[in-house]
Amino acid sequence: MSQHSIEPHGHHEPGHDNTGHDHGSYRSYLTGFVLAAILTIIPFAIVMSGGFDSRVLTAVTVIGFAVVQILVHMVYFLHMNTRSDEGWTMLSMIFTIIVVVIMIAGSVWVMYNLNTNMMPSMDHESFQGFGS
Repeated sequence: MSQHSIEPHGHHEPGHDNTGHDHGSYRSYLTGFVLAAILTIIPFAIVMSGGFDSRVLTAVTVIGFAVVQILVHMVYFLHMNTRSDEGWTMLSMIFTIIVVVIMIAGSVWVMYNLNTNMMPSMDHESFQGFGS
C-alpha cells in the first residue's frame, strides 16, 4: 500500500487534505511572513526614529500595526476564514479579537492607574526628556 492517500480521479490539490481543511501553500506562508516582517519593521523604525510629534499618535500607530499583524497571523498562519469548519473558525476569530481587546484595554488601564497613583506628587512633565 502506498504512503500517499488515493484521491478520486487521481489528483490532489496542494494546500488541501481530504478533510476539507485549508493548510496553506508555500506562497501563502511566504506572503504571511513578508507581511508580518513589514508590519514589524515599520513600527520599529517609527519608534527608533523618535516617533511622531504626538506620543498618542505614535502609540495609536504602533497599536494599529499590531492589530493588523494579529489579523495577518490569523489568516496566513492559523488559516482562519469564513469558509472552513462551518463557521467555527470565524467564531474563533471573533473570540480572539474580543480577548485581545479586553487584554489591551485592561493593560492600558492598569498601567495608567499605576502611573497616576504610584507617585502622585512627582512632576511627570519634568522627566519628558530624561533618558533621551
